[in-house]
Amino acid sequence: MDLLNTLVDKGLRRELPTREEALAVLATSDDDVLDVVAAAGKVRRHWFGRRVKLNYLVNLKSGLCPEDCSYCSQRLGSKADILKYTWLKPEQASQAAAAGLAGGAKRVCLVASGRGPTDRDIDRVAGTIKAIKDENENVEVCACLGLLSDGQAERLREAGADAYNHNLNTSESTYADITTTHTYADRVDTVSKAHAAGLSACSGLIAGMGESDEDLVDVVFSLRELDPDSVPVNFLIPMEGTPLATEWHLTPQRCLRILAMVRFVCPDVEVRIAGGREVHLRTMQPLALHLANSIFLGDYLTSEGQAGKTDLEMIADAGFEVEGAGEVTLPEHRATAGGACGSHGGAGCGSHEGGGCGSHEDAGCGSHEGGGVCGTAVAAAAPSAGELRSDLVAVRRRGAGTDLAPNA
Repeated sequence: MDLLNTLVDKGLRRELPTREEALAVLATSDDDVLDVVAAAGKVRRHWFGRRVKLNYLVNLKSGLCPEDCSYCSQRLGSKADILKYTWLKPEQASQAAAAGLAGGAKRVCLVASGRGPTDRDIDRVAGTIKAIKDENENVEVCACLGLLSDGQAERLREAGADAYNHNLNTSESTYADITTTHTYADRVDTVSKAHAAGLSACSGLIAGMGESDEDLVDVVFSLRELDPDSVPVNFLIPMEGTPLATEWHLTPQRCLRILAMVRFVCPDVEVRIAGGREVHLRTMQPLALHLANSIFLGDYLTSEGQAGKTDLEMIADAGFEVEGAGEVTLPEHRATAGGACGSHGGAGCGSHEGGGCGSHEDAGCGSHEGGGVCGTAVAAAAPSAGELRSDLVAVRRRGAGTDLAPNA
């Protein structure tokens, strides 16, 4: 297919595809999906080999968010039956992080619900970063706390944060359809603040909210312009109790096409499969590893993910390997540019992900919403639009904020 050959050539040269080419990837048929995966896989392997970076979420403060993001289980007015708790103590967060690091994660993503942090919240998070790094010298820490005020990104950097996540989520033209309590411009401003402070910027999207192909291309091209080190791709988890609870628009094949399009547009960036991979990719998750070079290990913010042991087995069975703590995630030309996270040996490209409140995100870091599902859901029948499918999403009842051992 001439389109795919052209996109591979451009990806190896870090050349931006045209909008028409990106749209054409999304328009390919299910019959061609393996060809699309194979082509994008060449670009992924060129820049990242067969390494898979593991990231681990710690939900520092869950629920009771004043923002109204439609996809989020922690939103204002949410009726989702999620865990609700205030700030974890530094030692509690460090203990939660230790489980993920023991499972092979090299980055810990510290997420908190809310519009954005107060200066006192920054002090709290600074104490948590210190507690985690005192126990794990080489760990990468990403903060995901929502909209940042002037000076806060610098304070997080001084406290030892390596990265900051805040997702754009969807196109600028449709942003007001999913959130009214803050704007698309607010999100862009926060990503810019993280960049300016010397933090590794992480910003991504949520697919499956009823957006068009043009919306998906718009947001990914906007991300390319912002130039984050890491682009998390979330697939909406229609969680019962949220306005988008019956929005089931994704198939495994469409998810693969979306990931491939992101890889072609952002060839040398850490592309992370975030929330929703277990629900929407299901048994085709291993194919997605040929497109993305990063995933979350274990559970998400408010929902359960695939068992950590199963994640590791999937990576090995698919012929990939877990990226080591001493390996740099980003290609050299990005890792050495501007001191981004990933420039020190053990600091891969900004991986965080999530989006603390204010960024909600849907399922991975910052996802308030759950994204992931327990192992039994993988075998569940594919959902249809208009359905409530609480059987596909298991609310997290273990790990941070509980007395039960985490999934890692």
